[in-house]
Amino acid sequence: MPFNVLVAVSLLYVGLLFGVAFVAERRARSGSAIWLRTPLVYTLSLSIYCTAWTFYGAVGYAARSGLEFLTIYLGPTLVFVGWWWILRKLVRIGRAQRVTSIADLISSRYGKSNFLGVVVTVMAVLAATPYIALQLQSVTLSFGVFASDTPEGWALPDQGATALWVAAGLTLFTILFGTRNLDANERHHGIVMAIAVEAVVKLIALLAVGIFVVWGVAGGVADILARIGASPIADWPLKPGRWAGLTFVSAAAILTLPRMFQVMVVENADERHVATASWAFPLYLMLMSLFVVPIAVVGLGIMPLGSNPDLFVLTIPLSQGAGKLALLAFLGGFSSATSMVIVAAIALSTMVSNHIVTPLWLALRVGSARAPGDVRGLVLMSRRLSIGAVLALGYTYYHLSGGSAALAAIGLISFVGVAQVLPAMVGGIYWRGATHIGAALGLITGFSIWLYCLFLPSFGEGGLISARVMADGLFGIYWLRPHALFGITGLDPLLHALLWSMLLNTAAFLIGSLASFPGPMERLQGVAFVNIFDQTSGPGSWARSAAEAEDLLSMSQRILGPEEAQRFFQAQAAAQGKLGYLPDPTPDFIARLERQLAGSVGAATAHAMISQLSGGATVSVQDLIAVAGEAQQIKEYSAQLEAKSEELARTARALREANDKLTGLSVQKDAFLSQISHELRTPMTSIRAFSEILMETDLPDEMRSKYAGIIHDETRRLTRLLDDLLDLSVLENRKVQLNIGVANLHDIITKAVTAASNTRPERVFVVQRDASAEHMPVFTDTDRLLQVFINLVSNARKYCDAERAVLRIEVKKRGGFVEVDFIDNGSGIPKTSQALIFEKFARLTDTSHAGGAGLGLAICREIMANLGGSIDYIPGQGGAAFRVRLPLKRSG
Repeated sequence: MPFNVLVAVSLLYVGLLFGVAFVAERRARSGSAIWLRTPLVYTLSLSIYCTAWTFYGAVGYAARSGLEFLTIYLGPTLVFVGWWWILRKLVRIGRAQRVTSIADLISSRYGKSNFLGVVVTVMAVLAATPYIALQLQSVTLSFGVFASDTPEGWALPDQGATALWVAAGLTLFTILFGTRNLDANERHHGIVMAIAVEAVVKLIALLAVGIFVVWGVAGGVADILARIGASPIADWPLKPGRWAGLTFVSAAAILTLPRMFQVMVVENADERHVATASWAFPLYLMLMSLFVVPIAVVGLGIMPLGSNPDLFVLTIPLSQGAGKLALLAFLGGFSSATSMVIVAAIALSTMVSNHIVTPLWLALRVGSARAPGDVRGLVLMSRRLSIGAVLALGYTYYHLSGGSAALAAIGLISFVGVAQVLPAMVGGIYWRGATHIGAALGLITGFSIWLYCLFLPSFGEGGLISARVMADGLFGIYWLRPHALFGITGLDPLLHALLWSMLLNTAAFLIGSLASFPGPMERLQGVAFVNIFDQTSGPGSWARSAAEAEDLLSMSQRILGPEEAQRFFQAQAAAQGKLGYLPDPTPDFIARLERQLAGSVGAATAHAMISQLSGGATVSVQDLIAVAGEAQQIKEYSAQLEAKSEELARTARALREANDKLTGLSVQKDAFLSQISHELRTPMTSIRAFSEILMETDLPDEMRSKYAGIIHDETRRLTRLLDDLLDLSVLENRKVQLNIGVANLHDIITKAVTAASNTRPERVFVVQRDASAEHMPVFTDTDRLLQVFINLVSNARKYCDAERAVLRIEVKKRGGFVEVDFIDNGSGIPKTSQALIFEKFARLTDTSHAGGAGLGLAICREIMANLGGSIDYIPGQGGAAFRVRLPLKRSG
């Protein structure tokens, strides 16, 4: 098959995956893709366990080591069939704690320790490096198989260049669909759906090759069984120690591989899907391994001596002239490699941004969490750069190691590396006494031994460890030889590293935990993790917060985005019985906000950012001990008292706010009556005085004309005031006659900006707009809506106190409504005044500066109510911000 055809088919296949991911993302955003959250898609997404190692390498593994390849499938099967309750607990914890990665799980469990998050992140990145190199090697080798005997078409570049291009392509795909936005749930529906499609492709491809080998090359089942009996595989000697060790490490890997944790826990949409996957995923693994031995046996029999058994899935069909089948097999292997790299890169980039980049940014920047800064943009950019860095590390490993090792050997190095997280993970979810000191000691000990005994020696002779150290040990100490640690010789290097790393890791974890005492946050998190099935929600860890709700909203918008943050704050305020976007910063609200933020930046970073605003107030150890010592009845009674106390406090708070508002309105009313009497008396006095002057017979015509003009202006001023009062009364009684018609929103905004330009025309005032977003039809009373817009633009021109005043007008659709935001760059409206600005007679400045009776926003509110919409003040925007919300179509 020409190499150019192979490349073209590969590009078309990648384009298909792009399309699948794009459609799935759009359906997920619109909420119309229920099928994305089905047990079938969830189970197929778990197939990323079956990488190029299992697609290509399993056959090579069987050809070299007999049935030992089954341990790679047996471990996950035992976990899903026999220990699926561990998976269910992890999923429940992940949902309750808004966990975004395995590093986030460890960090959150042990007192939200970012140090542990960094340790696990570094371990995961280094452990994944050989695995990513394995995928690059498999794709490169498969390209080489097709190009070796096909002189026509494009010439195949050297393997290093091919691997580099593959890495670059995978980086681009992962960035496009893995970091397009910052989801508070950290779910990637498009990627998951693409992986599900790839799962089907690689299963069909491997089954097709297997069927072809059994019934096309061999003479059926009986012939295959006879060939197996006569092959070296039949004489394979079982090594119980290695069999048990490999089964254990593969079982550990299914729980601790970052990519498996991503799809198994983070991407899980329904806990019940785990029950389905407990039998469906082992079935998938069984189908993937069904024809491994037949393919290996036939390959050993018909392929030339010295052929690479890792590539029998491709070379057997090609040797028999089945080019199309070989192409399908290539796509299956390509799917296996790409799906693993994509999800692993997403998971690792999330860990790097949440536990290294963002905490560093928080620590190094000047100011507190109140300071401005685009955290959302920082996180997305750091994830994109991290994806490139992770794939670059994989390529570097591939380049330095020479890409010559068997695929299975490379994969097992990664398995042992990620298995070092297992003691801290399992101990954390089942033992409340586990501490961050124990976890840190265990992780660092196990990781160091894996690094020294297995990872660094994998680069080969003359690599990162010299031949002298390999032979004589570190510093010449004989019992520190990487493959004979503590003088234990005769063990397989893999089992040797697994034995010592897991043994010392677990011992350090237990000793460190027993010798230390967990802090208050660790104790709370320990209860939350260990007793997760006994809780309806995570326990609150915050005492009464000193943070202002507006500061919390401002910070949240920089992480979640304005729309998501405002929606969350508005819902929380409504749950407290309050209007607007500023709920009371109660301990329960702070805990909910922390979990919401943790879904985007991780538990440790979310906790650190809220602590900066709240002063880090948490419950004390004494409080925890007192609560832990109470009997169940006392707990229930205390809970009832607490609920009643909270209800009374909420009622008292509402009454206090109502009283403050009434007091403010009373002051405003008195000021209004005084102002109204002044406003009425001033023009009337002028009219009377100048009328008396006009009655004089000898008045010159020039003076008579001048005084008549003054009388006219004062009359218009008086009429305007009376019109405002009458207009407000009509609007409040819902008796206004509306002239509903269709209009272009862009034209209405343009007219408002032009009309308001007469307000303080001498000052420099910049209006920022997005004309493309404004062009949309609206069914409304154009004149009334224009009145609202003019009032808001005029207010900005009058009251924005910035040296260089800027007004942003932002338009966006949301459901059947359109929202128009007017945001200036001034100092905004004080929190104490925000509840009064839409009331009648409300003015926040002195009378001379205001230039009116304080009815403008009250009239705007009533106009929008009559139009079926609303107008609200949006806090936390850095200046005064008003949102006008109106329906796109008039009901009825």
